[in-house]
Amino acid sequence: MTSETQFILGIESSCDETAAAIVADGKQVISSVVHSQIDEHAAWGGVVPEIAGRSHLRSIRTVVDQCLTEANMRPEQLSGIAVTNRPGLMGSLLIGVTAAKALAYAWQKPIVGVHHIEAHIYAALMSIEQPTFPFITLVVSGGHTSLYRSDSALEHQLLGATRDDAAGECLDKAAAMLELSYPGGPSIQKAGAHGDPKSFQFKQPMLNRESLDFSFSGMKTALLYKLRGPGNRLTDPWIVDRKHTADVCASFEHAVVSTLARKCVRACQQHDIQQVLVGGGVACNLRLRRIMDELCAEHNIQATFAPPAYCTDNAVMIAGLGYELFAADKADSLNLDVFAQA
Repeated sequence: MTSETQFILGIESSCDETAAAIVADGKQVISSVVHSQIDEHAAWGGVVPEIAGRSHLRSIRTVVDQCLTEANMRPEQLSGIAVTNRPGLMGSLLIGVTAAKALAYAWQKPIVGVHHIEAHIYAALMSIEQPTFPFITLVVSGGHTSLYRSDSALEHQLLGATRDDAAGECLDKAAAMLELSYPGGPSIQKAGAHGDPKSFQFKQPMLNRESLDFSFSGMKTALLYKLRGPGNRLTDPWIVDRKHTADVCASFEHAVVSTLARKCVRACQQHDIQQVLVGGGVACNLRLRRIMDELCAEHNIQATFAPPAYCTDNAVMIAGLGYELFAADKADSLNLDVFAQA
């Protein structure tokens, strides 16, 4: 890439947000547009792949056009196009990648495929003026809960991951049990804001071993039995009176986010690294931010979170990491494919 300012158009469509953004030199956000599908999936209590794909198809052109308009830029001013091509829902990824390839061909611009999880890491890196590697990195969302050692913006070694549910998925399903609205994470945070996190005890999983993996399925079962009795046999649910919803939410949320924070500190100690990056949708959680900051401070560790606007799926992180990939001469051809798994 040249020494001139590089304007990268990012396109994101891996799950249930259609997004486009233009970022200059990997750091400066020129414009960012996100079309959320929350209302379309709310009735189902989760993301329906077919609905997601059709929504991306309806929205992608409008979102890209709006992104260019807000940036007051023409296609010829762009240096390249970055697009999420893994991991994610196949139908959703295909919409974004097909659109990006069509634009790259029509505008005669280079294209690069971006790893969605690595882009979440980059969203946190964008908060640091001149990052000094390495970092321990936590990516935590509705679909992913993983720990990495990050040695550069493009080098990430997986240290641990969830063996079953992601933390965000666990919170979503807990919210459904508690008859709270979708998406569950924000609903539990709101309902538990003034609750007592010590009211109910939920075991924090996999902390009695040196593993850096996670497991949250048992926590869901523990909540289910607490609400509906052993074996989920009660016809009249909620052994816990509904007036204690705030305490249940605070206690459950505390157990989930404390597990995440303690695993990060453990990874730092095992790898002798004093810096943590946190990205992904659950990184918006206020209790996680507070507990992570407190626990890291106790161990002289610096924690950096992605800005809330760039924690959930967005195209800023795609354009930002795309800049780094172009700078490293890792552009792709128009044969760029999509992959459901990382």
